[in-house]
Amino acid sequence: ICRSCLDQLTPWHAPMCPRCGRPFVSTVAVAGVEHPLCHGCRRGLYNFDFARSYGAYSSPMARAIVMLKYQRVTPLAGWFAERLLSLVRENSAQFTADLVVPVPLHSVRQRERGYNQAELIARALAKRLRVPCRSHLLVRTRPRPEKLRLTVRERWHSVRNAFDTREGAQVDKLRVLLLDDVL
Repeated sequence: ICRSCLDQLTPWHAPMCPRCGRPFVSTVAVAGVEHPLCHGCRRGLYNFDFARSYGAYSSPMARAIVMLKYQRVTPLAGWFAERLLSLVRENSAQFTADLVVPVPLHSVRQRERGYNQAELIARALAKRLRVPCRSHLLVRTRPRPEKLRLTVRERWHSVRNAFDTREGAQVDKLRVLLLDDVL
């Protein structure tokens, strides 16, 4: 991947939900609220404390992720980890973590691909944060549908009850930075 292509992978600079990081499509004005939440967070749609993405899923970003995911351009994992490190540092109050855990692939997909792109990024980020990466703590119990493009409803259905902690995993009272390639 060339420098010009990497330069197209830019971080968010737009106003965003302080909880989930979803960008606001317009200037949000809520009387008396300094940091308004998006509709999903106000409804309690998500069950996490804080989430961020490095940047928008634009065409250049999608191409880079595809290169990492399917074309084995694995040095991109370090490039993404470096950008995520900046994001973690900018949000250090919310990103205090005891360990980094990548979202796992189903075992069939892992065998097909030979690696988990989220794990490559997670390992590189954990090393930079000086915290352990624990890729064995989660397991995907159901495979993702074969269809590449899923509707929002299909996506939610495909991940509902599709993950579990591995038997014997010790995660109680740990602050986990869960990492995936796309949010």
